[in-house]
Amino acid sequence: MITFLQRTLQAAFMAVEARFNAFFGDRLNPFYHLGAISFFLFWIVAASGVYLYAFFGTGVADAYLSVQALTHHQWFAGGILRSVHRYASDAFALTMVLHMVRHFAFDRFSGFRAFSWLTGLLLLWLVYVAGVNGYMLPWDRLAQFVIVTAFEWLDWLPGLGGTLIRNVMYPSSINDRFFSLLAFMHIGISLIVLLLMWVHVQRVPKARTAPPRPIIVGLLLALLVLAIALPVVSQQGPAALDHAVASISLDWFFLPLLPMIERLPALYVWAVVAGATALLAVLPWLRRRPVRGGTGPFQLKIVGSSKGIAVRSGETLLDAGLREGVALPYECRNGGCGVCACTVLEGSVDHGRYQERVLPAAARAQGRTLLCCATPLTDVEIELDDTATPQAADGGTYSARVESMERLAPEVMRLQLAVTDGRRVPFKAGQYINVLLDDGQRRAFSFANPPQQSNKIELHVRRIPGGRFTGHVFEQMKNGDIVRFEGPLGNFALSTSDAPILLVAGATGFAPVKSILEDAFLRGVQRPMSLYWGVRRPSDFYLLDTVREWERQHANFRFCPVVSEPVAADQWHGRTGLVHEAMLADFPSLMGFELYVCGSVRMVDAAVPDFFAHGLSADACFSDAFTPARSAPGATPP
Repeated sequence: MITFLQRTLQAAFMAVEARFNAFFGDRLNPFYHLGAISFFLFWIVAASGVYLYAFFGTGVADAYLSVQALTHHQWFAGGILRSVHRYASDAFALTMVLHMVRHFAFDRFSGFRAFSWLTGLLLLWLVYVAGVNGYMLPWDRLAQFVIVTAFEWLDWLPGLGGTLIRNVMYPSSINDRFFSLLAFMHIGISLIVLLLMWVHVQRVPKARTAPPRPIIVGLLLALLVLAIALPVVSQQGPAALDHAVASISLDWFFLPLLPMIERLPALYVWAVVAGATALLAVLPWLRRRPVRGGTGPFQLKIVGSSKGIAVRSGETLLDAGLREGVALPYECRNGGCGVCACTVLEGSVDHGRYQERVLPAAARAQGRTLLCCATPLTDVEIELDDTATPQAADGGTYSARVESMERLAPEVMRLQLAVTDGRRVPFKAGQYINVLLDDGQRRAFSFANPPQQSNKIELHVRRIPGGRFTGHVFEQMKNGDIVRFEGPLGNFALSTSDAPILLVAGATGFAPVKSILEDAFLRGVQRPMSLYWGVRRPSDFYLLDTVREWERQHANFRFCPVVSEPVAADQWHGRTGLVHEAMLADFPSLMGFELYVCGSVRMVDAAVPDFFAHGLSADACFSDAFTPARSAPGATPP
């Protein structure tokens, strides 16, 4: 039964998420950020609640009047924030429920995950109690209904015997102390929720507690529109205990139990609530083994890393690596983006559920899998893509100071960074770093200097329209600013063979190529090297004098600039068209060559099949694709 329910829910989630991917993109799909969205909504609820509490009167005569004044006399602030507080609370409850249901559907609640499941269940109940408590504070007719109904239900418990209801049945029983107690409960429970949220994520490796900025902006706008279009107001005037509430509009996010309590015996409702809670609490132990993966533990080995990783039963390869402090490429963590794709060299895995477009059957047949979905069935050895290399988190994070900024082209900025503690970064020419943003997101940039200068870091930053980090670099960054990053990362590096070298760079794909070439020159590499550098307009070229100087100083180096979209005003007389086609015109047969290509995903995807069609061996092609705004698949410009 459990398995059938899980599979049904999985199919539903996958279908809905596919549609959301088509509309929002795989990076901004809200279903991939439910936990982080819940965290953000909590802060909205807390911030709006602080403002409302500043004007709330904790007294019999003051409670209703103060809420009315907030709602109508300062509608532009208090009225809007009251509505935002209500709708954010509803959204908070909704995202938490969806988050738990999704984890159940994809079998992420048992075994070592049982702790997170139980704390999540407790969180859900605390949020529910805080929400019900919040509806008591305005002291309108809805508050009267909530208090009387809830207290009648609670009074069924042994030991209470009507004590609670006697305190709210008669007007003489309601006093200022009662409202102070309600306010204290609301604040106290919220603080406990915050503490438990922190505890909840402690066993989740690299847990994200903030959604991407576009989602934040979208949520704020949606809440604001709702607050203006459908403002929250008190219902039917102030509470009147001498008159029963005949009809009222309920919030079905927080108050679904109240009609049951009113219509059914208290025992029945307690049985439903206690039974459902107990069932959810023991759910992780109802099966003797996980649905997915083997009984484990298993060993995970990553090519290029000497560190063996123990993978627990039911644990994904990604979670195991992150738990052990290995910096693996990932983004959505839900099989929707394909960033964490890798190749299984030895052993077998359960591939899990994912969006078919990111891992077609043909790719699976070739041994490809997704780190975020795959659970091992045996000991496993994997190979990451060339754009990602495992790195230990300890010692791989640095702080650097911006020493200089130089605009090399209208849309290209050179940053010179110096590590603040004087450490040298042990990188290879062609590798990259992940710049760490305040919310935990990453932006990858290739080293543009040779490793012989590892006390300094040179980055070439191209402005991306709407790019968060690149916009900051061009508009706000100044000398002396601190930049945090992790690395080095990537396997885009010069081999040790004797084959002649062809390098194809698009735009700021020149950065890792510059690092590779300067390293080769300093090491005295004598292999023939030809660089084809393509840009859209001649003004997009930068450091041309440096490249021309290389050509003059090194007889084994040749340079060919290519412009794809020149106009008459450019007065460009050199090669035109696609850069890889210009290279193929000069080298129609690539047998015996090594080729290094670095640029946008579109450029790399278009070029590599053509290279193979012209005789290039698969083991002689090295590529690094720039993917804007992704965590760590390769060197990314934004």
